[in-house]
Amino acid sequence: MIAPPETLRVSHARVSCDGATDIPGGASLGHPRVFLQIDEQGYVDCGYCDRRFVLIGGPADGVDPATLHDIASGASL
Repeated sequence: MIAPPETLRVSHARVSCDGATDIPGGASLGHPRVFLQIDEQGYVDCGYCDRRFVLIGGPADGVDPATLHDIASGASL
């Protein structure tokens, strides 16, 4: 299993991703903004850019990312 390109630890179970948070040029170089919901697994992966969001204090917090399966949440605009 391959680790995701980027892992972010977050404090809320509902997160948004546009794929361009740290890219010069902003959202025009990313993907459409999607909202993702972290479930009881404690993490979710963006279906566009594979960025992984891990809930701080959740079951996946502190676990080796390479051992976790991909969980792509249904995105809503």
